Formats: sequence, C-alpha cells, structure tokens
Amino acid sequence: MSTLLFELSQRARTLAPQERAQLAEDLLASLQEGADTTVEAAWDDAIQSRLDEVERGVAKLVPADEVFAEARRTAL
Repeated sequence: MSTLLFELSQRARTLAPQERAQLAEDLLASLQEGADTTVEAAWDDAIQSRLDEVERGVAKLVPADEVFAEARRTAL
C-alpha cells in the first residue's frame, strides 16, 4: 500500500459513517466512468429480454433451493 493510500485510508476512517458511505459510493462510481457503454447496453438488452420471457410465461423458472442443491451436488 502506498503512503498516500495508507494516509487517505486512515483519514477516511475518521469520517462519520454517512460520510464514509458517501465517499465509498463516489469512489465506486469513479470506477465506472468511461466504462464501455456497449457492454452495459448489451447487459441491459439481455436483462430486458429475460424479463420479457418471464412476463410472457415462456421462461423456465427454477426455484432457488433446487439451483443451490444442484450446485452443491456438482461442486463435489
């Protein structure tokens, strides 16, 4: 960890919880700046397509407990 990063981290810990939360949100948002909007748009399209399938009743929905049970079986 660089000296600057260590100092900033220590100083940030002295902030009130709400201020730390705001700082964290601001820092995370800064990582998204300049993100590839093509990829984000593709994800948005995929999500909308899946939602449309669910609403039309053509999507095969699987209960979460079945999904997790299958994941546990195949992870062994």
